[in-house]
Amino acid sequence: MLKSDRWIRKTALEQGMINPFSEKQVREGVISYGLSSYGYDLRVADEFKIFTNVNSTTVDPKKFDERSFVNITSDVCIVPPNSFALARSVEYFKIPRSILTICVGKSTYARCGIIVNVTPFEPEWEGFVTLEISNTTPLPAKIYANEGLCQIIFFESDEICETSYADRKGKYQAQKGIVLPKL
Repeated sequence: MLKSDRWIRKTALEQGMINPFSEKQVREGVISYGLSSYGYDLRVADEFKIFTNVNSTTVDPKKFDERSFVNITSDVCIVPPNSFALARSVEYFKIPRSILTICVGKSTYARCGIIVNVTPFEPEWEGFVTLEISNTTPLPAKIYANEGLCQIIFFESDEICETSYADRKGKYQAQKGIVLPKL
């Protein structure tokens, strides 16, 4: 069952599911973030890893070369044409055992050819979200730190999962910064 703003607010405040938590959608002069009708628009932090191919390496999820990134801390990130950047959420998430989330990109960025790809947050996963931001255009694209980037939609199962992400000791559990692929 899809969860409403009332459930998200209650769970975020009582169980610390989202921290910091914005109880209303903030829109004035920014790309919106905060609580929405059936989800939560998370913000992107000011830490970015911009992909570059200066070392002519192969992108390998089993052995990713960190030298393929330029690290920046800034209020904006310029993603090169037909490239991508990694970032992290401002918010720290603690997903309840009966909940699965799906992350979808915001239409404001999608309309500019910017795609956000994040895997689901599994039951009992917690951490800052590592975000992948793809620029599908032939032009540089600007991403604004501390503003909305994508929306999290919460689904509750009618039964508790047998094995949660925490039970499996998932490799991305409690991640603190931008985390590269792991085996």
